[in-house]
Amino acid sequence: MNMEILMQYVMYAVMGIGILAFLVSLITQVIKEMPGLVKIQTNAVALVISIIITVLAVIILCIIFEIQLLWYYIVAAVIASFIVYIVATSGWEKVAEMWRRTRWEEAEYNEDSEDV
Repeated sequence: MNMEILMQYVMYAVMGIGILAFLVSLITQVIKEMPGLVKIQTNAVALVISIIITVLAVIILCIIFEIQLLWYYIVAAVIASFIVYIVATSGWEKVAEMWRRTRWEEAEYNEDSEDV
């Protein structure tokens, strides 16, 4: 296998993780306030959703590409779901932290400019 094909597969994997993490974040934000899920931690909900979504994605891809579904594909999907979970949960926290910093600095800048 040459390096170009390897890099292409790595980019497909990164793109897949990004799409799955976005879906996990979106679904978690939508359902976390449902009556039955209010008492459960959001991180636990996101973990369960990431496992379900990742396993479903692998099954759907095997059906689409007519690949025989083997048991270790499911095991690999469960392991990959932890990576999706980490990207989904840490990614939004980083963006929210950057947003808070930007708003605080903007407010501080506006207060300083009024004094001048």
